[in-house]
Formats: sequence, C-alpha cells, structure tokens
Amino acid sequence: MYESFYRLEERPFSITPNPRFVYLSQRHQDALAHLLYGVGQGGSGGFVQLTGEVGTGKTTLCRLLLEQIPAHNRVALILNPMLSPPELLRAICAELEIEIDPRQTNLQVLQDQLNRYLMARHAENERVVLIIDEAQNMSREALEQVRLLTNLETATDKLLQIILIGQPELRLLLARPELRQLAQRITARYHLNPLDRDETEGYVRHRLAVAGAPRCPFSNDGLKALHHCADGIPRLINIIADRALMAGYAREQDKIDARTVRAAAREVAGDEWDEGGGRLRAALAIAVVGLVLAGGTALGLTMKQTVSEPHEAAARPAWQSLLEDAPAAEAWSDLAALWPGLSTGDIASACGNGSEQPDGNAAVCLQRQGSWAYIERIDLPVVLRLGQGEATYAVLSGLDDDTAILSHRGHLYRAPLRQLDRLWLGRFHVVWPDDGEILRLGDRGESVSLAKSMASRVSDPPWTGSGDDRYDEHFRDWVVAFQRHHGISDDGMVGPETRLFLGVPHLTGPHLIRPIDGD
Repeated sequence: MYESFYRLEERPFSITPNPRFVYLSQRHQDALAHLLYGVGQGGSGGFVQLTGEVGTGKTTLCRLLLEQIPAHNRVALILNPMLSPPELLRAICAELEIEIDPRQTNLQVLQDQLNRYLMARHAENERVVLIIDEAQNMSREALEQVRLLTNLETATDKLLQIILIGQPELRLLLARPELRQLAQRITARYHLNPLDRDETEGYVRHRLAVAGAPRCPFSNDGLKALHHCADGIPRLINIIADRALMAGYAREQDKIDARTVRAAAREVAGDEWDEGGGRLRAALAIAVVGLVLAGGTALGLTMKQTVSEPHEAAARPAWQSLLEDAPAAEAWSDLAALWPGLSTGDIASACGNGSEQPDGNAAVCLQRQGSWAYIERIDLPVVLRLGQGEATYAVLSGLDDDTAILSHRGHLYRAPLRQLDRLWLGRFHVVWPDDGEILRLGDRGESVSLAKSMASRVSDPPWTGSGDDRYDEHFRDWVVAFQRHHGISDDGMVGPETRLFLGVPHLTGPHLIRPIDGD
C-alpha cells in the first residue's frame, strides 16, 4: 500500500525470508565464520553451538551456511528436534537418504546403519554434517543420543560433525550437570547478540536500498526509536518498520519520526496507544476504506479500542503497572481463582514455607527453573518470580510464541514475551491438587490404576502393558523411561512430578490458554 508513496519497488521489511535482503553485520559475519569452521576440518568432530534470541537471524545464517557448504559435504538438517532417540536417528537417516525400516526402533540397529553410511562416505573422502535447529527443545535423552554419535570415528577422524542452533535456553540446558559430557565436547561457541544502534541503521538503509528507495524515509530520531523499540532484533525491526511505513503513508508523512515509530511499536506489542496513536489508527482506517472503495487490495489490520493518555512518556502498559506491588500472597490468590477445589490457603501452605508437600496439605508446589518451552510442556498456569532481590510475582495463565497472558484480580493482561524476558530469570512455581503420594514397585490400588490409565495416553514412550492395579517391574521400567524422556529424576517411582508430566492435574484443572486479540 505504501510502496508507490515512498517510491519503493517492493516492500522492504517483509518477514518472509528473501536472500536479496540479507544484511550481515559484523557479529553475523563472525557467527557465520564459526558455523563454517564447524563444517570444515577445524571442527574436529566436536560440537559447534550457535545461540541467539528469537528473531536475531539464526535461521538466516543457517540458510547461508547451507549455500556455502562445499560439494563434498553431506548435510542432515533437523528442524524439529522434539523427538525420542529412535525418532531422531530415523530422521537423520531420512535426511541422509539412508534406507531403513520406518518401523525400526532399535537404537543399536539404527546406529549401526548410520555408522556404515558414515564409513562409506569417509572412504569417498566426504564429510557428513548434522545441523539441529531449535536445539533448546531437545530432551535430555535425545541430546545424549547426539553425544553418542560423536563416538562414531576411525582411528584418526570423527565421522560426523554436529552443529547445534538454538535460543539462549540451550546454554542453560547444556549447563546441567547431567549433560556435562556433551558440553565438554563443544569446540566452538557463539552467541548472536541483537544489532547495536549503528548496525540497526545500516540494516534499515540496506533493506530500503534493495527495495529501490531513493532515500531513507525515516528521520534520524525515527531510526533511533526503531532501534530502541525493537531492541536491535532484526525480525522486530522488520515488523515495526513495516507498520511505521504504513502509518506514515496513512498520514502522508514525508519523514517518519520517532513518535510514529513508537506508536507502531505499541501496536505491534498489543499495548494501548496514546491520543496521537488514536488519531493515527483513525487515519489508517480511512486509508484502508479508501483503498477498498477504489478496488484496492484489502489489508487485515488489528484495530483496538483507543485509550487516551495526556502524555506519551507517561503511558505504561497495564501489565507493567500491576507488577509494581505484586507480593507472593496476591499471586497465590490469583492462582487459586483458576483452580477448582484449591484455596489461597492451600497454595500458600504448599508454597510459602519452602516445602513442596507439607504434611496434610491438599496441594503440591514445585519450585522450578526453566524456559517458556518448559512451561508449555507442563501446560498449567504457573506463578512467575520476576526480578532480582525484592521479587514480585505474577500468574501466567496463557502463552504462545510472542505473548504471555497474566492473570490479576480476575482480569487478563497481555505482555510481550520480549519485554517480560527482561524481568524473568526462569524461576516459577507450579501448583496443583495432590496428596503427595509416592507409588513404587509392589504397590496396588486405585492410584496405580490411574497412573497406568494416564500412561496409556502417552505416545513417547508408549505404554503397552496391562491396566490392572499392580505396580510391577514392567510398569516400573516404563516409568524410568518416561522420567528420562522428560528430564526428571529417574527413580522408577510415581510421585507428584511424574504425575505432573503424565497429565494427572489436567483431569480436574486448567490448561494454559492461548492469547487472543484484545486484552
């Protein structure tokens, strides 16, 4: 819609990947050099690790790497690593076009087939590279299986080079004591930071030039605001800049200033706009209506109710305001409102005295350190511990890739994850009704029957045993495998944490909701 107004040949800030628009800052060049090092002889069979925040350009670098890999290299690219060890080996074999029985689940058989392939490639003087994207989502068992693949070697050479690409949570994952063997094999690490202010300006001007812009439509203050609002993250720069160009076109602005950029950023983040933003939305609406009446292409815009504020600088997102004074006691109350059968006192008793399961309490409270992906796996509302020192607490009741939903006094508030990340260090409480019972080998009764019933709903690993009320050795072995898959203590007993991952709390309790348009 705005291309002709700003004399552009195409949209410069589309989030759809386009190799013509690739801009490599110095840090991106350094990151690419680390990846190429891993592919070349310098990797020496160890792991190469690339981490970075969402939207910093990891996937773009992965594409560039694939374009520059020498012809004598074979590559297996795994984009969805949330797989069990057998599934992971089958996926690697499929990427390398190794013929296997798709029903084969024996790890030794799969690894032997892969080893024979690697030996054949080595004999042909070819290198094989395994690239795993979104590696922070891998289970402990899958990571251990990947580590074992580095044992495939000749007397002088490793047969497989492995590159792990993921979000910052990958660094926390590999820092766990049980994964120290894998961490010790990482020969090159690089963390991709966001762009600084000068790099942001270079990035914006580069994309505009590729799109045919005769000049930059952003003022100097506008570029500065764009860097500040996007935190230097390329994907966010694209989204905010595109929205700002649309707003500038709607208001027929020759130069897009800082105020317009900040209003566009608030719209992208889902926060309320100030009075100026309200006029801007009205102008956008008029522009769209005009184009529709003229036969132009309709554009889907999310229009939200305007809340006027007297001063732009004083406007704050509602979710930030509710955290100014948010003690734990208030969070327990907010969480109790989401749980049938649990009172504020039940939750406070379970969480407030440092014990996960006080005697005679109706609830279990697990205090954990994890990532957003970990909370998604749990799929229950949790209490986030925010900040350092004098902490504040907030109930997370919904989550997706970009937005968190916070519950407070019966109201829901949207919070962009990129902003909430600055306050959250990964600590949270998960609470649900549970008497703390521990089931072990030799037990019998309804609780064992329930555990087996929940196990029958699990696909990885599948439970194929009976549904009777006996805790026999077959079920204990399955419990151990299930615990290892989810990275919890593999003691072979069904306690609160194992029931959590079996989904027992969901029989009576809530799931995480998915953010929807509007607060």
